Amino acid sequence: MNLLDLIVQPVDQDRLTPAQQRFNDLLAQIERLSGQIQRLEAWSDKHRYAHIQALRESVQLSQAHRKSLLLFVHERLQTADFTDRQQRMARGPVRGLMAHLAATNDPQVQALVDLYVSEEDEQEAAEEQAEAAQRLRERIEEALGQPIEKPSQYQTPEEMMAAGMRQWQRQQQADEERKTAKRAARKAQKQAQKKSAAADKGEVPAAQTRELDAKSAIRTIFRQLASALHPDREPDEQERLRKTGLMSEVNAAYEKNDLTTLLRLQMQVTQVNPQNKGGTARMADDKLIAMSLLLTEQVAALEDDLDQLENRLSRELCVPVRADADEATLSQSLQRIQADQRHSADSLAADLRRIQNEAELKRWLKEQWQLAKATSA
Repeated sequence: MNLLDLIVQPVDQDRLTPAQQRFNDLLAQIERLSGQIQRLEAWSDKHRYAHIQALRESVQLSQAHRKSLLLFVHERLQTADFTDRQQRMARGPVRGLMAHLAATNDPQVQALVDLYVSEEDEQEAAEEQAEAAQRLRERIEEALGQPIEKPSQYQTPEEMMAAGMRQWQRQQQADEERKTAKRAARKAQKQAQKKSAAADKGEVPAAQTRELDAKSAIRTIFRQLASALHPDREPDEQERLRKTGLMSEVNAAYEKNDLTTLLRLQMQVTQVNPQNKGGTARMADDKLIAMSLLLTEQVAALEDDLDQLENRLSRELCVPVRADADEATLSQSLQRIQADQRHSADSLAADLRRIQNEAELKRWLKEQWQLAKATSA
């Protein structure tokens, strides 16, 4: 049964009250968010395995090509005629290949690391990294509008970028905490004023009344369902099993204050009129307001679930994943990154074929050295 069947319909051409409209809006939000989560999970189940497998195969192929490049360049550096300058220029591409392959823990790669990375090379590489980090620092500080804290601690572009991100996140968190504190202070002030006014009149505060009404409403629905579904009162074995299963759902929903699930089950068990001429349509506004408190909590929980799902899939699939994007757009994103990874592997294979010629090898090494310098600038 659809949750939207619980939406309050106007009776005899009467307009909906604000409480009824709010109740309907919250139900619609819950239905929308639940649908987005279900669709995103279904799309992920359909594409996730094949996509991750395709990326893994492309990455493995790229790494195999890098290793072949590294071994070939090393061999040629020992046998071909290279000037001292060309030898020095070759160290950059060689170090780059070794850096990409470091995580593989390949014995052949490690042996070359021990051979090529001398103290002089390490010092040269460290200086280049430090210079690139300082250039990046200037751009980050311009974006942040404040200096990086303790910049001397960060000697590589990666460290500097991570420090900049942490500082930006702290800025955002501090801003959000200030805003939250202001909102909480305003809310506390309003509540104090309302409590004071209610106390002067000898009344129970409206918010407290609504909270009690919400708990009362969910407890009433639970008791009605428990009475209707009590398996011990059912003589038929099949029906007893069905009611036992439904009662398990009821208990779980009640423990979580999951009003929408309880309302769905109530509709399923009692067969509420689809046009809702009874049920929620006959509820007084104060009851609907109370129930809307629970629905508001469910909306917030679903928004959090959806945000976590989007972030997890974005990390796993290596593409931005958003529930408001259509499936075709999401699938095209997967296809693009797969194509990019295949292109990377194909480019490495083309480089390997190209450098079989000694003149092309020297040109390739110079191009790689220039590219590395331009990237770090």
